[in-house]
Amino acid sequence: MLWLEAVERLRSRREVGVLVTVVQVRGHSPRDAGAKMVVSWNNAWDSIGGGNLEATAIDRAREMMGDPAAGPTIVTTALSDRTRGSHGVQCCGGEVTLLLEPLPVLPAVAIFGVGHVGLELARILSRHDLDLHLIDSRPEQLTDEVLRVLDDAHARVHPHHESVLPELVLSQLPPGAHVLVMTHDHAEDAALCDAALRIDGLGSIGLIGSRAKWIRFRTKLSEEGHDDATIARITTPIGRPELSGKEPATIAVSVAADLLQVFAREAQSHSPSEAQQ
Repeated sequence: MLWLEAVERLRSRREVGVLVTVVQVRGHSPRDAGAKMVVSWNNAWDSIGGGNLEATAIDRAREMMGDPAAGPTIVTTALSDRTRGSHGVQCCGGEVTLLLEPLPVLPAVAIFGVGHVGLELARILSRHDLDLHLIDSRPEQLTDEVLRVLDDAHARVHPHHESVLPELVLSQLPPGAHVLVMTHDHAEDAALCDAALRIDGLGSIGLIGSRAKWIRFRTKLSEEGHDDATIARITTPIGRPELSGKEPATIAVSVAADLLQVFAREAQSHSPSEAQQ
């Protein structure tokens, strides 16, 4: 697999990795400047030349993956019979400088219900580097015309046009996806909450609505067999409590602000054990 395909694979699977690039060569080396490889916890794809150089780069990349605060790193390695690396000698006679760049796990968000609030929230989140899934049982809410406001999105936007039953999309979401339930129909909201609680591996689950709505939902979820600890996975109301306006744009800003804090905590919490699961 070539390095670019590997980057896409890690992103789609929401796995951490490191992109290794040969940025400078002095003298002789196995590969020229511009050669790349991708390293994950369990694999490496493409090549920067093999041997001690490549093995050392893989070790360093995996050290970086164990440190959530790690940033791009420059590593210079001499390829000389007088320089023994941790994986042996590579005597090409040159010197190679590598750039190691972390490939972080990007957030994934699924908005169920692309109405006034959902579309405003999608507009805000689309300005960030993440995977944004949009689901609505009303086909007219996911037309090209409606979604044209997202044409300049930085996020990767995934409209789920085929979703007659939105809850079926839950099992198709990437691991760790954050779910927001804000459809036009309370019965649909209830079905989504029930289905989301039955799926392992999702991120946060947020439900828009009033306290009275949640009292009814909590009772129904309990009757469906969910215990209190499971029901507590659902957060409602959603958003920042200090932003109390009811306008769709205000609610969207409030929810987005709360999610951005979740993303920040998530970025700091990835560990080797989590990444390898």
